[in-house]
This record gives sequence, C-alpha cells and structure tokens, in this order.
Amino acid sequence: MLRGLLSALGVYKLYERWLRMQIKGGRMPAHIGVILDGNRRWARSHNLIAVQGHWEGADRVKKLLEWCFNFNIKAVTLYAFSTENFSRSTEEVGELMKIYETYLDELLKSKVVHENHVKIRVLGRTKLLPEKLQELITKAEKATENYDRFFLNVALAYGGRAEIIDATRAIAEEIKAGSLEPAEINEQVMEKHLYTSYMSNPEPDLIIRTSGEFRLSNFLLWQAAYSEIFIVDVYWPEFREIDLERAIRSYQQRGRRFGK
Repeated sequence: MLRGLLSALGVYKLYERWLRMQIKGGRMPAHIGVILDGNRRWARSHNLIAVQGHWEGADRVKKLLEWCFNFNIKAVTLYAFSTENFSRSTEEVGELMKIYETYLDELLKSKVVHENHVKIRVLGRTKLLPEKLQELITKAEKATENYDRFFLNVALAYGGRAEIIDATRAIAEEIKAGSLEPAEINEQVMEKHLYTSYMSNPEPDLIIRTSGEFRLSNFLLWQAAYSEIFIVDVYWPEFREIDLERAIRSYQQRGRRFGK
C-alpha cells in the first residue's frame, strides 16, 4: 500500500512538473476571478459544521494569492459573499462576518501585501456589512491605495445585478443634474460607474469556479461578458496549485476572438 502511495505521489509530481512546463512562457491571464464555492459541502463531507468549512476556505485563499503572485497574475477578484447570502441563518452569517474581519485584519498587517504592493478593494454594497467590518475595509483600502503592482478585489455583499442597478442609479442622478445626456450613455459610461471602475483591466480573462457547478451565480455579470470559464470539480477548501495550473493551461489553449 505504501509503495502504491509513493508511486501515486511520484506520478502526481511528474504531472505537476509537466503542467508547469506547458504553461511556462505562455500567455498568462492578467486578471482572474474565482467563485469560492463548496465550503459547506466540504464541511459536511468531513462531518464538520459549516463554519469550519468557511475557515478552511479562508486559509485556501491565502495559498491562492501566493500562487497567483508566483505566476505574476496582476489582478484577482474573489467572490466571497453575495447579496443573496444574507438569507442564510443569522448564526452562519455572523460567523462569516467574523472570518472576513479576521482575514482583512491579516491582510492589513501582511508583509506579503505590502512587499508586493497589493492594492486591496472590497466590491459590493458594503454599507450592508457590520460597522467593524466596514471600518476594516476602509483601513485596508486606505493603507494600499497607492499600490499598483497587484490588485486584490474581495466581493462582499456583492451581486452582479446589484452592481448594474447601482451604476444605473448613479447615471440617472447625473442625467437629473444635467451633467449627462441620455444619448451619451454607452459602454464606457456604464463601466465608469461599476465597482471595478478604478481598474485598467476590470474584465477577468479567466473565471474559475470550484465544486463543479456550471453557473456564474450573479458574479461580475457585466465584466464577464467575454471571460473564459474553467470549472473545477473539487470543493474550494480542496483547491490545489495544480488546479490553478490546469485552469491556466486551458486558458492558454483557447482562441479568444471576443465575438470577432
């Protein structure tokens, strides 16, 4: 049995080395979005409570960022908590907010963030979040506002439809104030009012979703119009570097025509 395990590990290492050779020197995605799906199901499969799955998922995010830095992927947008997630039990939502507070506080103090000049932004209707979490968001964004080497977006209290509605309301206010004419509304005007307007490349080249589900679930609906999508059939806490490498290789093998 031990010999078989060692043999399997050897094959795994060879496959991982082969994958890295495949993607090395290829076209890297500049911006990836990740739908972090499957924390609760992972917990159930290990006879744990849901919150333990969320904590495991948060630890996996730290590893993901390290891998992305190593591949020089400039921007990462994480789908952490949707507007629909507020309908979960009060206990689970409360525990999730504690996780986000802990995670943002760690990011704020992280040498990795500051040494790599990572700009942090939280996307969503942040006023719906607890006051303490809002304060941490403000601190993290303020502390990294002048960084521009890497970009980390955390989508909290986020919904793609909500984002488009918020942008439309802002545009309507400009029309009401007389600073914009309806005929002037175009894609550039809409993009200027989205949560990602601060970015030079707001559209993810690649969106990865874990847990095997084939849907966007209200994630970056405007920005994802031409994103390549890669589905990984593992729960988020089990996501490995080799899964990221597989996603990158798939991205590199696709012909991106953008409708042309």
